[in-house]
Amino acid sequence: MKQTLVIKPTLFTELNLPESLLKGIEDLGFTEMTDVQQIALPITLAGKDVAGQGRTGTGKTATFLITAINRLLTTEPKQGRTNHHPRALIIAPTRELAVQISDDAAKLAKHTGLKLHTVYGGVDYEKQRLGFENGVDILIGTPGRLIDYLKKRVYSLTKADMLIIDEADRMFDLGFINDLRFMLHRLPKYDQRQSLMFSATLSHRVLEMAYEHMNEPEKLRAEEGDLTASGITESMYHTSMDDKFPLLVHLLREADVKRGMIFINQKRTGEKVARNLARYGFSVGILSGDVRQQKRTRILEDFTNGKLQLLVATDVASRGLHIDGVSHVFNYDLPEDAENYVHRIGRTARAGAKGTAISFSCERFCFGLPDIETYISRQVPICHIEHEMLQIGKPTSPKATAEGLKAEDKAEQHDRPKTGGRPGGNRNGRGGPRRR
Repeated sequence: MKQTLVIKPTLFTELNLPESLLKGIEDLGFTEMTDVQQIALPITLAGKDVAGQGRTGTGKTATFLITAINRLLTTEPKQGRTNHHPRALIIAPTRELAVQISDDAAKLAKHTGLKLHTVYGGVDYEKQRLGFENGVDILIGTPGRLIDYLKKRVYSLTKADMLIIDEADRMFDLGFINDLRFMLHRLPKYDQRQSLMFSATLSHRVLEMAYEHMNEPEKLRAEEGDLTASGITESMYHTSMDDKFPLLVHLLREADVKRGMIFINQKRTGEKVARNLARYGFSVGILSGDVRQQKRTRILEDFTNGKLQLLVATDVASRGLHIDGVSHVFNYDLPEDAENYVHRIGRTARAGAKGTAISFSCERFCFGLPDIETYISRQVPICHIEHEMLQIGKPTSPKATAEGLKAEDKAEQHDRPKTGGRPGGNRNGRGGPRRR
Protein backbone atom coordinates (compact mmCIF):
# COMPACT_ATOMS: atom_id res chain seq x y z
CA MET A 1 0.00 0.00 0.00
CA LYS A 2 1.40 3.35 -1.05
CA GLN A 3 1.52 6.51 0.99
CA THR A 4 1.52 9.71 -1.03
CA LEU A 5 2.17 13.38 -0.39
CA VAL A 6 0.91 15.79 -3.02
CA ILE A 7 0.87 19.52 -3.65
CA LYS A 8 -2.39 20.71 -2.20
CA PRO A 9 -4.80 22.96 -4.10
CA THR A 10 -6.88 25.22 -1.86
CA LEU A 11 -9.99 26.13 -3.89
CA PHE A 12 -12.60 23.84 -5.43
CA THR A 13 -12.39 25.88 -8.64
CA GLU A 14 -8.82 24.59 -9.09
CA LEU A 15 -10.03 21.01 -9.53
CA ASN A 16 -11.45 21.22 -13.07
CA LEU A 17 -14.83 19.86 -11.98
CA PRO A 18 -17.94 19.81 -14.21
CA GLU A 19 -19.91 23.04 -14.08
CA SER A 20 -23.05 21.33 -12.74
CA LEU A 21 -21.09 19.89 -9.81
CA LEU A 22 -19.34 23.18 -9.09
CA LYS A 23 -22.73 24.85 -8.95
CA GLY A 24 -23.84 22.41 -6.24
CA ILE A 25 -20.64 23.08 -4.30
CA GLU A 26 -21.20 26.82 -4.60
CA ASP A 27 -24.82 26.47 -3.45
CA LEU A 28 -23.50 24.94 -0.23
CA GLY A 29 -21.19 27.90 0.26
CA PHE A 30 -18.01 25.84 -0.14
CA THR A 31 -15.03 27.71 -1.56
CA GLU A 32 -11.83 26.63 0.20
CA MET A 33 -11.09 22.97 0.79
CA THR A 34 -10.38 21.43 4.18
CA ASP A 35 -7.03 19.78 4.88
CA VAL A 36 -8.46 16.34 4.12
CA GLN A 37 -9.94 17.53 0.83
CA GLN A 38 -6.72 19.25 -0.24
CA ILE A 39 -4.82 16.00 0.15
CA ALA A 40 -7.42 13.45 -0.95
CA LEU A 41 -9.29 15.05 -3.87
CA PRO A 42 -6.35 15.30 -6.31
CA ILE A 43 -5.80 11.57 -5.78
CA THR A 44 -9.41 10.39 -5.83
CA LEU A 45 -10.35 12.56 -8.82
CA ALA A 46 -7.47 10.93 -10.71
CA GLY A 47 -9.30 7.60 -10.30
CA LYS A 48 -7.01 6.06 -7.69
CA ASP A 49 -8.21 3.93 -4.78
CA VAL A 50 -7.83 5.44 -1.32
CA ALA A 51 -7.92 4.12 2.23
CA GLY A 52 -8.23 7.30 4.25
CA GLN A 53 -8.07 8.10 7.91
CA GLY A 54 -9.40 11.39 9.20
CA ARG A 55 -10.98 12.62 12.37
CA THR A 56 -14.65 13.53 12.42
CA GLY A 57 -15.72 16.84 10.91
CA THR A 58 -12.91 17.07 8.39
CA GLY A 59 -14.95 17.08 5.18
CA LYS A 60 -14.42 13.47 4.13
CA THR A 61 -18.09 13.01 3.18
CA ALA A 62 -17.87 15.83 0.65
CA THR A 63 -14.58 14.34 -0.54
CA PHE A 64 -16.03 11.00 -1.60
CA LEU A 65 -19.32 12.47 -2.85
CA ILE A 66 -17.56 15.00 -5.10
CA THR A 67 -15.35 12.19 -6.38
CA ALA A 68 -18.31 9.92 -7.12
CA ILE A 69 -20.39 12.61 -8.82
CA ASN A 70 -17.42 13.75 -10.89
CA ARG A 71 -16.66 10.20 -12.03
CA LEU A 72 -20.24 9.55 -13.10
CA LEU A 73 -20.40 12.84 -15.00
CA THR A 74 -17.07 12.44 -16.79
CA THR A 75 -16.95 8.72 -17.67
CA GLU A 76 -19.21 6.51 -19.74
CA PRO A 77 -21.23 3.75 -18.01
CA LYS A 78 -20.02 0.17 -18.38
CA GLN A 79 -21.21 -1.58 -21.52
CA GLY A 80 -24.59 -3.23 -20.99
CA ARG A 81 -25.46 -1.08 -17.99
CA THR A 82 -29.22 -0.54 -17.49
CA ASN A 83 -31.40 1.23 -14.93
CA HIS A 84 -31.14 -2.00 -12.97
CA HIS A 85 -27.45 -1.30 -12.32
CA PRO A 86 -26.37 1.50 -9.95
CA ARG A 87 -23.07 3.06 -11.01
CA ALA A 88 -21.89 4.00 -7.52
CA LEU A 89 -22.50 2.21 -4.22
CA ILE A 90 -22.02 3.95 -0.86
CA ILE A 91 -22.23 1.75 2.23
CA ALA A 92 -22.69 3.25 5.70
CA PRO A 93 -22.95 1.41 9.05
CA THR A 94 -25.96 3.28 10.49
CA ARG A 95 -29.26 4.71 9.33
CA GLU A 96 -28.36 8.18 10.57
CA LEU A 97 -25.14 8.21 8.59
CA ALA A 98 -26.87 6.89 5.45
CA VAL A 99 -29.51 9.64 5.69
CA GLN A 100 -26.87 12.31 6.24
CA ILE A 101 -24.81 11.14 3.24
CA SER A 102 -28.00 11.09 1.16
CA ASP A 103 -28.85 14.67 2.13
CA ASP A 104 -25.35 15.89 1.29
CA ALA A 105 -25.33 13.97 -1.99
CA ALA A 106 -28.70 15.42 -3.04
CA LYS A 107 -27.39 18.95 -2.50
CA LEU A 108 -24.14 18.38 -4.37
CA ALA A 109 -25.86 16.58 -7.27
CA LYS A 110 -28.80 19.01 -7.47
CA HIS A 111 -27.85 20.38 -10.89
CA THR A 112 -26.42 17.18 -12.41
CA GLY A 113 -29.50 15.11 -13.24
CA LEU A 114 -28.06 12.07 -11.43
CA LYS A 115 -30.57 9.79 -9.71
CA LEU A 116 -29.95 8.98 -6.06
CA HIS A 117 -31.65 6.42 -3.85
CA THR A 118 -31.13 5.58 -0.17
CA VAL A 119 -32.21 2.42 1.65
CA TYR A 120 -32.05 1.45 5.32
CA GLY A 121 -34.05 -0.49 7.87
CA GLY A 122 -36.86 0.79 10.03
CA VAL A 123 -38.97 2.29 7.24
CA ASP A 124 -41.44 0.96 4.66
CA TYR A 125 -39.80 -1.85 2.67
CA GLU A 126 -42.06 -1.64 -0.36
CA LYS A 127 -41.78 2.12 -0.63
CA GLN A 128 -37.99 1.88 -0.73
CA ARG A 129 -38.19 -0.92 -3.29
CA LEU A 130 -40.27 1.28 -5.59
CA GLY A 131 -37.47 3.83 -5.52
CA PHE A 132 -35.43 1.56 -7.82
CA GLU A 133 -38.00 1.48 -10.62
CA ASN A 134 -36.89 4.63 -12.43
CA GLY A 135 -33.21 3.75 -12.21
CA VAL A 136 -30.48 4.66 -9.73
CA ASP A 137 -27.09 6.19 -10.43
CA ILE A 138 -25.87 6.46 -6.83
CA LEU A 139 -27.15 3.92 -4.30
CA ILE A 140 -26.63 4.69 -0.61
CA GLY A 141 -27.56 2.37 2.22
CA THR A 142 -26.88 0.22 5.25
CA PRO A 143 -25.69 -3.38 4.76
CA GLY A 144 -28.83 -5.23 5.85
CA ARG A 145 -31.34 -3.47 3.61
CA LEU A 146 -28.90 -3.33 0.68
CA ILE A 147 -28.45 -7.11 0.87
CA ASP A 148 -32.21 -7.71 1.13
CA TYR A 149 -32.85 -5.95 -2.18
CA LEU A 150 -29.76 -7.47 -3.79
CA LYS A 151 -30.86 -11.02 -2.96
CA LYS A 152 -34.29 -10.28 -4.40
CA ARG A 153 -32.62 -8.98 -7.59
CA VAL A 154 -34.15 -5.54 -7.23
CA TYR A 155 -30.79 -4.25 -8.45
CA SER A 156 -27.42 -5.59 -9.54
CA LEU A 157 -23.87 -4.49 -8.74
CA THR A 158 -22.20 -6.07 -11.76
CA LYS A 159 -21.89 -2.76 -13.68
CA ALA A 160 -20.80 -0.57 -10.77
CA ASP A 161 -18.02 1.94 -11.43
CA MET A 162 -17.41 2.96 -7.86
CA LEU A 163 -17.53 1.64 -4.30
CA ILE A 164 -17.38 3.82 -1.18
CA ILE A 165 -17.28 2.47 2.36
CA ASP A 166 -17.68 5.05 5.12
CA GLU A 167 -16.81 4.46 8.78
CA ALA A 168 -15.17 1.14 7.96
CA ASP A 169 -14.03 0.60 11.54
CA ARG A 170 -17.62 1.00 12.69
CA MET A 171 -18.65 -1.80 10.30
CA PHE A 172 -16.45 -4.14 12.30
CA ASP A 173 -17.70 -2.81 15.64
CA LEU A 174 -21.33 -3.41 14.67
CA GLY A 175 -20.69 -6.90 13.29
CA PHE A 176 -21.36 -6.04 9.64
CA ILE A 177 -18.12 -7.38 8.23
CA ASN A 178 -19.65 -10.58 6.79
CA ASP A 179 -22.44 -8.56 5.18
CA LEU A 180 -19.85 -6.20 3.75
CA ARG A 181 -17.81 -9.04 2.27
CA PHE A 182 -20.99 -10.51 0.76
CA MET A 183 -21.53 -7.30 -1.19
CA LEU A 184 -17.88 -6.85 -2.14
CA HIS A 185 -17.87 -10.23 -3.83
CA ARG A 186 -20.81 -9.16 -6.02
CA LEU A 187 -19.11 -6.06 -7.39
CA PRO A 188 -16.84 -5.98 -10.43
CA LYS A 189 -13.25 -7.02 -9.69
CA TYR A 190 -11.13 -4.55 -7.74
CA ASP A 191 -9.28 -3.40 -10.89
CA GLN A 192 -12.54 -2.72 -12.74
CA ARG A 193 -13.88 -0.12 -10.32
CA GLN A 194 -12.62 2.69 -8.11
CA SER A 195 -12.86 2.10 -4.37
CA LEU A 196 -12.68 4.58 -1.54
CA MET A 197 -12.69 3.58 2.11
CA PHE A 198 -12.71 6.00 5.03
CA SER A 199 -12.26 5.17 8.68
CA ALA A 200 -11.62 6.98 11.94
CA THR A 201 -8.77 4.53 12.50
CA LEU A 202 -6.83 2.50 9.95
CA SER A 203 -6.59 -0.54 12.16
CA HIS A 204 -5.01 -3.81 11.08
CA ARG A 205 -8.39 -5.35 10.25
CA VAL A 206 -9.45 -2.32 8.19
CA LEU A 207 -6.19 -2.33 6.24
CA GLU A 208 -6.46 -6.08 5.70
CA MET A 209 -9.83 -5.57 4.03
CA ALA A 210 -8.34 -2.77 1.94
CA TYR A 211 -5.51 -5.02 0.70
CA GLU A 212 -7.99 -7.76 -0.19
CA HIS A 213 -10.66 -5.75 -2.01
CA MET A 214 -8.98 -2.59 -3.34
CA ASN A 215 -6.57 -1.85 -6.16
CA GLU A 216 -3.26 -0.77 -4.59
CA PRO A 217 -4.98 1.89 -2.48
CA GLU A 218 -3.18 5.04 -1.43
CA LYS A 219 -3.08 5.22 2.36
CA LEU A 220 -3.88 8.75 3.47
CA ARG A 221 -3.57 10.07 6.98
CA ALA A 222 -4.48 13.66 6.40
CA GLU A 223 -4.09 14.79 9.99
CA GLU A 224 -1.47 13.73 12.45
CA GLY A 225 -1.29 14.84 16.06
CA ASP A 226 -4.49 15.85 17.83
CA LEU A 227 -7.44 13.58 17.26
CA THR A 228 -9.88 16.39 18.01
CA ALA A 229 -10.43 19.43 15.83
CA SER A 230 -8.35 22.49 16.69
CA GLY A 231 -11.47 24.67 16.82
CA ILE A 232 -12.92 22.88 19.86
CA THR A 233 -12.55 24.45 23.31
CA GLU A 234 -12.73 21.59 25.82
CA SER A 235 -13.45 21.74 29.56
CA MET A 236 -14.35 19.35 32.38
CA TYR A 237 -16.41 19.71 35.55
CA HIS A 238 -16.00 17.24 38.43
CA THR A 239 -19.51 17.01 39.79
CA SER A 240 -21.85 14.72 41.67
CA MET A 241 -24.61 12.98 39.77
CA ASP A 242 -27.23 15.06 41.60
CA ASP A 243 -25.58 18.33 40.52
CA LYS A 244 -25.22 17.45 36.84
CA PHE A 245 -28.65 18.62 35.74
CA PRO A 246 -28.67 22.04 37.48
CA LEU A 247 -25.13 22.63 36.23
CA LEU A 248 -26.24 21.77 32.68
CA VAL A 249 -29.16 24.20 32.85
CA HIS A 250 -26.88 26.95 34.16
CA LEU A 251 -24.33 26.44 31.39
CA LEU A 252 -27.03 26.34 28.70
CA ARG A 253 -28.47 29.60 29.97
CA GLU A 254 -25.10 31.28 30.47
CA ALA A 255 -23.93 30.52 26.92
CA ASP A 256 -27.41 31.08 25.44
CA VAL A 257 -26.98 27.86 23.46
CA LYS A 258 -29.05 27.93 20.26
CA ARG A 259 -27.99 24.53 18.93
CA GLY A 260 -26.37 22.01 21.25
CA MET A 261 -26.05 18.25 21.69
CA ILE A 262 -26.10 16.44 25.03
CA PHE A 263 -24.70 12.91 25.16
CA ILE A 264 -25.72 10.33 27.73
CA ASN A 265 -24.80 6.68 28.13
CA GLN A 266 -28.22 5.18 28.79
CA LYS A 267 -31.60 5.73 27.16
CA ARG A 268 -33.42 6.07 30.46
CA THR A 269 -31.06 8.83 31.62
CA GLY A 270 -31.61 10.62 28.34
CA GLU A 271 -35.40 10.45 28.71
CA LYS A 272 -35.19 12.00 32.17
CA VAL A 273 -32.75 14.73 31.08
CA ALA A 274 -34.78 15.59 27.97
CA ARG A 275 -38.06 15.70 29.88
CA ASN A 276 -36.63 17.97 32.58
CA LEU A 277 -34.95 20.28 30.07
CA ALA A 278 -38.31 20.75 28.35
CA ARG A 279 -39.84 21.68 31.69
CA TYR A 280 -37.18 24.35 32.12
CA GLY A 281 -38.22 25.95 28.86
CA PHE A 282 -35.78 24.42 26.37
CA SER A 283 -37.01 23.04 23.04
CA VAL A 284 -35.45 19.59 23.03
CA GLY A 285 -35.58 16.28 21.19
CA ILE A 286 -34.27 12.88 22.18
CA LEU A 287 -32.52 10.39 19.91
CA SER A 288 -31.86 6.81 20.94
CA GLY A 289 -31.66 3.46 19.20
CA ASP A 290 -35.31 2.49 19.66
CA VAL A 291 -36.96 5.74 18.53
CA ARG A 292 -38.86 4.82 15.37
CA GLN A 293 -37.04 5.76 12.18
CA GLN A 294 -39.74 8.12 10.92
CA LYS A 295 -39.66 10.02 14.20
CA ARG A 296 -35.85 10.00 14.30
CA THR A 297 -35.77 11.57 10.85
CA ARG A 298 -38.26 14.24 11.84
CA ILE A 299 -36.39 15.06 15.05
CA LEU A 300 -33.12 15.44 13.14
CA GLU A 301 -34.81 17.67 10.57
CA ASP A 302 -36.30 19.85 13.31
CA PHE A 303 -32.91 20.10 15.02
CA THR A 304 -31.15 20.94 11.77
CA ASN A 305 -33.78 23.55 10.87
CA GLY A 306 -33.60 25.21 14.29
CA LYS A 307 -37.03 24.13 15.52
CA LEU A 308 -35.30 22.24 18.31
CA GLN A 309 -32.64 23.94 20.41
CA LEU A 310 -31.13 20.84 21.97
CA LEU A 311 -30.71 17.19 21.04
CA VAL A 312 -30.21 14.62 23.80
CA ALA A 313 -28.66 11.47 22.37
CA THR A 314 -26.92 8.21 23.06
CA ASP A 315 -23.86 7.26 21.03
CA VAL A 316 -26.15 6.42 18.12
CA ALA A 317 -25.63 10.09 17.20
CA SER A 318 -21.92 10.36 17.94
CA ARG A 319 -20.99 9.43 14.38
CA GLY A 320 -22.39 10.38 11.04
CA LEU A 321 -24.46 13.40 12.00
CA HIS A 322 -23.09 16.34 10.04
CA ILE A 323 -25.23 19.18 11.36
CA ASP A 324 -23.95 22.67 10.78
CA GLY A 325 -23.96 25.23 13.56
CA VAL A 326 -23.74 22.94 16.60
CA SER A 327 -21.99 25.35 18.96
CA HIS A 328 -21.90 23.18 22.09
CA VAL A 329 -21.54 19.50 22.91
CA PHE A 330 -22.10 18.32 26.47
CA ASN A 331 -20.92 14.95 27.74
CA TYR A 332 -23.55 14.69 30.46
CA ASP A 333 -22.10 11.22 31.04
CA LEU A 334 -18.46 10.57 30.21
CA PRO A 335 -18.38 7.87 27.52
CA GLU A 336 -17.21 4.44 28.61
CA ASP A 337 -15.27 4.03 25.35
CA ALA A 338 -12.50 6.64 25.01
CA GLU A 339 -12.83 6.74 21.23
CA ASN A 340 -16.45 7.85 21.56
CA TYR A 341 -15.27 11.00 23.35
CA VAL A 342 -13.60 12.12 20.12
CA HIS A 343 -16.63 11.24 18.02
CA ARG A 344 -19.04 13.00 20.37
CA ILE A 345 -17.21 16.30 20.59
CA GLY A 346 -16.60 16.13 16.86
CA ARG A 347 -20.26 17.09 16.35
CA THR A 348 -19.11 20.68 16.89
CA ALA A 349 -16.35 22.73 15.21
CA ARG A 350 -16.99 21.01 11.92
CA ALA A 351 -15.13 21.95 8.73
CA GLY A 352 -13.09 24.70 10.33
CA ALA A 353 -15.78 26.23 12.58
CA LYS A 354 -15.36 26.90 16.31
CA GLY A 355 -17.12 24.98 19.05
CA THR A 356 -17.29 24.18 22.75
CA ALA A 357 -17.20 20.73 24.37
CA ILE A 358 -18.05 20.46 28.07
CA SER A 359 -17.86 17.19 30.01
CA PHE A 360 -19.17 16.17 33.42
CA SER A 361 -17.08 13.71 35.41
CA CYS A 362 -19.34 12.21 38.08
CA GLU A 363 -18.81 9.44 40.61
CA ARG A 364 -20.37 6.87 38.26
CA PHE A 365 -18.49 7.57 35.03
CA CYS A 366 -15.27 9.27 36.20
CA PHE A 367 -13.35 6.01 35.87
CA GLY A 368 -13.28 6.45 32.09
CA LEU A 369 -11.43 9.78 32.29
CA PRO A 370 -7.86 8.38 32.43
CA ASP A 371 -8.49 6.33 29.28
CA ILE A 372 -9.92 9.37 27.49
CA GLU A 373 -6.95 11.56 28.35
CA THR A 374 -4.55 8.80 27.36
CA TYR A 375 -6.35 8.39 24.04
CA ILE A 376 -6.25 12.12 23.20
CA SER A 377 -2.73 12.50 24.67
CA ARG A 378 -3.55 15.43 26.95
CA GLN A 379 -5.53 16.45 30.00
CA VAL A 380 -8.89 18.14 29.61
CA PRO A 381 -8.88 21.54 31.41
CA ILE A 382 -10.81 21.52 34.71
CA CYS A 383 -13.39 24.18 35.61
CA HIS A 384 -14.66 24.83 39.12
CA ILE A 385 -18.29 24.92 40.20
CA GLU A 386 -19.58 27.87 42.21
CA HIS A 387 -22.59 27.45 44.48
CA GLU A 388 -24.62 29.95 42.46
CA MET A 389 -24.27 27.80 39.35
CA LEU A 390 -26.55 25.17 40.88
CA GLN A 391 -29.38 27.56 41.78
CA ILE A 392 -31.66 27.28 38.77
CA GLY A 393 -35.11 27.78 40.32
CA LYS A 394 -38.27 25.83 39.60
CA PRO A 395 -39.37 24.53 36.18
CA THR A 396 -41.06 27.16 34.04
CA SER A 397 -43.22 24.70 32.10
CA PRO A 398 -44.02 21.77 34.43
CA LYS A 399 -46.11 19.90 31.83
CA ALA A 400 -43.78 20.35 28.84
CA THR A 401 -42.22 17.29 27.25
CA ALA A 402 -39.38 16.64 24.81
CA GLU A 403 -39.84 15.74 21.16
CA GLY A 404 -39.52 11.98 20.89
CA LEU A 405 -41.29 11.40 24.23
CA LYS A 406 -45.01 11.08 24.73
CA ALA A 407 -46.63 13.58 27.05
CA GLU A 408 -46.79 10.83 29.65
CA ASP A 409 -43.92 8.67 28.44
CA LYS A 410 -43.77 5.16 29.81
CA ALA A 411 -40.28 5.83 31.07
CA GLU A 412 -41.70 8.51 33.35
CA GLN A 413 -43.76 5.89 35.10
CA HIS A 414 -40.52 4.46 36.52
CA ASP A 415 -40.20 7.64 38.57
CA ARG A 416 -43.61 7.19 40.24
CA PRO A 417 -45.05 4.34 42.34
CA LYS A 418 -47.33 2.12 40.27
CA THR A 419 -50.32 2.68 42.53
CA GLY A 420 -53.01 3.89 40.14
CA GLY A 421 -52.86 7.30 41.84
CA ARG A 422 -53.94 6.21 45.36
CA PRO A 423 -51.85 5.43 48.43
CA GLY A 424 -51.78 1.80 49.40
CA GLY A 425 -52.21 0.49 45.86
CA ASN A 426 -50.98 -2.96 44.89
CA ARG A 427 -48.91 -4.09 41.93
CA ASN A 428 -51.93 -4.09 39.66
CA GLY A 429 -52.64 -0.43 40.35
CA ARG A 430 -55.75 -1.18 42.47
CA GLY A 431 -56.21 0.37 45.88
CA GLY A 432 -56.76 -1.62 49.04
CA PRO A 433 -55.50 -5.03 50.07
CA ARG A 434 -54.42 -7.56 47.50
CA ARG A 435 -56.75 -10.43 46.74
CA ARG A 436 -55.66 -13.78 47.99
